[in-house]
Amino acid sequence: MDHPTELHFEVAKRVLRYLKGTCDFGILYSKRGEDKLIAYTNSDYAGDLNDRKSTSGYVFMLNSGAVSWSSKKQPIVILSTTEAEFVAAVAYACQVVWMRRIMASFNLL
Repeated sequence: MDHPTELHFEVAKRVLRYLKGTCDFGILYSKRGEDKLIAYTNSDYAGDLNDRKSTSGYVFMLNSGAVSWSSKKQPIVILSTTEAEFVAAVAYACQVVWMRRIMASFNLL
């Protein structure tokens, strides 16, 4: 912060341009509809070419609005696409348990 370089200014301008271009984006949350929790999950296999680690992701939708999402590099090197999907499913299952408990505490189940 004491000695910003030209690279710092370029990065700051890029962030500001991104924010300016996405001001009208958003997620619509509806009051009405089924209180139905829908989730999607996926992973790739060795998507990072440098360390050959896979990426997992999931999104949870409630009344067509996203309420929880994640996209993370997996912490271990995977040996097959099946194993990559399994690691993604484990992360997804942990989130499902947590989401169901939260929904039950709000009497949404």
